[in-house]
Amino acid sequence: MALTAPLDGQPARLYARHFLGAIHAQEVIRALRYFHRQIGGRLIIAWDHLSAHTAHATAEFLTVHPDAFAIEWLPGYAPDLNPEEQCNQWIKGDMQNALPSSVENLRRMVRGRFARLRHRPDLLAHFFEHAGVHVN
Repeated sequence: MALTAPLDGQPARLYARHFLGAIHAQEVIRALRYFHRQIGGRLIIAWDHLSAHTAHATAEFLTVHPDAFAIEWLPGYAPDLNPEEQCNQWIKGDMQNALPSSVENLRRMVRGRFARLRHRPDLLAHFFEHAGVHVN
């Protein structure tokens, strides 16, 4: 998932890319390519220390694309400093009484919740504020 900070008076925006199963370097690289195509420009990526983020293949990809991405590392364990965690909590809270009939139905419901959240720039901006990230 990519949560873009509000800059230059623009609203915060949410871009989601979901994968089945564990996330490895190849999924991270596919997501970075996707986000770069969707958002454009140089992206500042705030990452936790997930092994897929620190993998050799990921580091190699970033080395080859120095003008496309800047990486900022979050502290070792600080979910309160990651605005993305607020998105995840909102989705979980919104789905707490959901009764999906299958895994595919669950995935569809989650994608729908992300799509709905995408239209709430006020809430997305609040996630940054909650994390203490002031970008304007």
